[in-house]
Amino acid sequence: MATLRPPRSVSSRDSSDGSERLDGAGSWDALEWTKIEGHGVVLVNRDEAGTLFVTNFRLLFLSDGTRNIVPLGTIPLETIEKFNKMVVKNQSAARQIDRSPSRRLLQIIGKDMRIIVFGFRPRTKQRHVIFDALLRCAKPARIWDLYAFTCGPSKFSKPNSKVRLLNEYFRLLGKGSHCASVSMVEEGSFTLSNDLWRISNTNSNYTVCSSYPFALIVPKSISDEEVIQASTFRARCRIPVVSWCHPGTGAVLGRSAQPLVGLMMNMRSNADEKLVSSLCTQLVDGKGSRRKLYIADARPRKHALANGAMGGGSESSSNYFHSEIVFFGIDNIHAMRESFARLRDYLDTHGAASSDGMSSFLRHGGSTWGGGNLSSMSASVSTLGDSGWLIHVQSVLAGSAWIAARIALESASVLVHCSDGWDRTSQLVSLANLMLDPYYRTFAGFQALVEKDWLAFGHPFSDRIGMPSVSGTSFDLTRQSSTGNLSSSPVRQSSGSFTPQTSNTSHAQNNYSPIFLQWVDCVSQLLRVYPFAFEFSSTFLVDFLDCVLSCRFGNFLCNSEKEREKCGIYEACGCLWAYFADLRSLEGSSHAHYNLFYDPLKHNGPIFPPAAALAPTLWPQFHLRWACPSESQAGELEAESRSMAIKFSELQKAKEAAEMKAKEYSVAMETLKAELRNEKRLSSSAVNLAQRASKESAAIKRAILSLGCRVNYTSNGDCTVDIESNPTGSQEKSIQSPPRKESDGTMERDDNSDLSVSVTVVSDDVSSSPLGQVCETLCPLRTRDGSCQWPSAGCAQLGCQFVGLKANFDAFDHLSIYDSYFES
Repeated sequence: MATLRPPRSVSSRDSSDGSERLDGAGSWDALEWTKIEGHGVVLVNRDEAGTLFVTNFRLLFLSDGTRNIVPLGTIPLETIEKFNKMVVKNQSAARQIDRSPSRRLLQIIGKDMRIIVFGFRPRTKQRHVIFDALLRCAKPARIWDLYAFTCGPSKFSKPNSKVRLLNEYFRLLGKGSHCASVSMVEEGSFTLSNDLWRISNTNSNYTVCSSYPFALIVPKSISDEEVIQASTFRARCRIPVVSWCHPGTGAVLGRSAQPLVGLMMNMRSNADEKLVSSLCTQLVDGKGSRRKLYIADARPRKHALANGAMGGGSESSSNYFHSEIVFFGIDNIHAMRESFARLRDYLDTHGAASSDGMSSFLRHGGSTWGGGNLSSMSASVSTLGDSGWLIHVQSVLAGSAWIAARIALESASVLVHCSDGWDRTSQLVSLANLMLDPYYRTFAGFQALVEKDWLAFGHPFSDRIGMPSVSGTSFDLTRQSSTGNLSSSPVRQSSGSFTPQTSNTSHAQNNYSPIFLQWVDCVSQLLRVYPFAFEFSSTFLVDFLDCVLSCRFGNFLCNSEKEREKCGIYEACGCLWAYFADLRSLEGSSHAHYNLFYDPLKHNGPIFPPAAALAPTLWPQFHLRWACPSESQAGELEAESRSMAIKFSELQKAKEAAEMKAKEYSVAMETLKAELRNEKRLSSSAVNLAQRASKESAAIKRAILSLGCRVNYTSNGDCTVDIESNPTGSQEKSIQSPPRKESDGTMERDDNSDLSVSVTVVSDDVSSSPLGQVCETLCPLRTRDGSCQWPSAGCAQLGCQFVGLKANFDAFDHLSIYDSYFES
């Protein structure tokens, strides 16, 4: 039995469990919910029982077996296009009464190509409660009731989009050195210009055109007054303005709405003709010739003529100088919506997980599909072409490639418009920009492109995605009928009859249409053809679309820049671009949003896909991910390559760490070598000193021995010289060498001498002792008569250095008989 839980106001943004991360299904892992539970619900697509939750952000299905979220059964509420209650009556055998109760089903059709069916227990109110909760939550009447507003402040703040638009304008005009600011926007001081074009602030208050941005690039030769006059001749006042200009040739890509020429195609405007002709500036060829202007009408010719009955129509080349009118034949939003619905039904019918609970035709195996023959197989495959989706994608691709080629190859200017200039025009202009300018194929450039040609120039996202608008109204998609074409296949017919419980109005009565989704599909086709040209991957495009469809952030709310400013989107809601940038910063270049094969030098200019390369295919990662999960892994090779790239990056980091360590070891080894060399030098110096000391010691020893003395070395390094004259009972005298006199007048003994010598004299009679003989022989102070006057002699008074000497090496030098000390 379903139960109603009271709402909680705490935002999941405050949680720290990493729930802000986007998973492959585009769901969000943890939110604080207004929770309504349905127990015992069966996800018919997978025949899996679980619990169904309705939160204030999404419908969530939790498996009873694994207790994990099932991505197929989990969908953001704003991604739901419509939902219906259905009853399945089981077929009974002939002439037998079927007493089994009918199955109660709830069908959910998503804008992201999935069709989900939930089965509920009979005779319960589970389905009723879930259905009522979806009516209240899935399509709020006011824009302020969207989860992007009610979830509270976001850490992913939205920078000022006007500043970013001006910076892109500066880049296009070659004024990249200028940097826009909020004060520049407020003061209106952003009207820069180059030789050909200028930025006009005539629409700063949205008085000229409410669906155009506050700043416009117009020809420099056109005044603001002429801009205002020209606006009255175009549908919804959407005048011709510059979207992109070639930096070298001066050719431009312009955009506008259809002219109001009327049924007879005879209405004219001098201001409009002057403004359009100003797009045809002179060629840079030195001859003064003017470039050609192509006016590309995205509509089929018959539709353009039909619009003349309502005041619209198309230009006449005779009224616009040197121009040529080209019709692209792209269908309107209603044809795109129906084509998308047929493609979704085709994938659900022939996929691996059909919403009727039965296997796809292919699941039965063998050479037949569900009992059919080979011709039924061919007929089923042909329905893909019948949907027309790939044909429409090809038309947009071909038209954009033609525009890009005219500008880059012919140096011609091109003006693009459809009826109102915000659907097919946005597709063609932005896709041509993507082909012409490699900057738009980067993350920063892709953001600038989307904000310029889709958001600033007023693509009505609220109407096309099916959100409530500023006026408080919304397109009632929840009550619109859809049987889901559940009985279109033989298998479905055999399972029972489906009866919708409510009668619904035609889907074609609203303005919902997957125009922006179709454009992203076209970008994915270019990415497939030019895998080296884009910085972002197909995974990025899938996650990008999921965020746009879920209305999780405020970037794509409302229908125009004016409405977003009126609602305070920038202050109240989070920013998708900031969220993606934060995701990429956490993992760096290994993040799944990065294209591993991106080479900015390989395609550093325009890309021109030839006609043969413009045959589109289904986008597996988006179109097949729900109907054919295993077959949708076209990015499996990319994932494998990414895994290898991550491993290579890890090995590269390990290599760099090892090289750094080896460098440290090398530096340490060099330091040790230097220390070793220093030690060797010190050792060599010590050896030299020791050799010198040894030589000096030997010289001293020889000198002492020449005096008839005996040299004795003690264990403490002292040296004793003994001179013996009388070995018995002689008086011993010891005379130490005089201490060295320091500079401060104090007497200090040299305790740091390398060698100490002590001379001991033993004598009874000075005159007859051997010492006396030595003295008589060597003493220069000896009297003329040869007698010694010791101890009154001069040698005794001078502190004779031959007796009682305690000296170092320098003192031994003074032992020379030629010492000047004796000359006094």
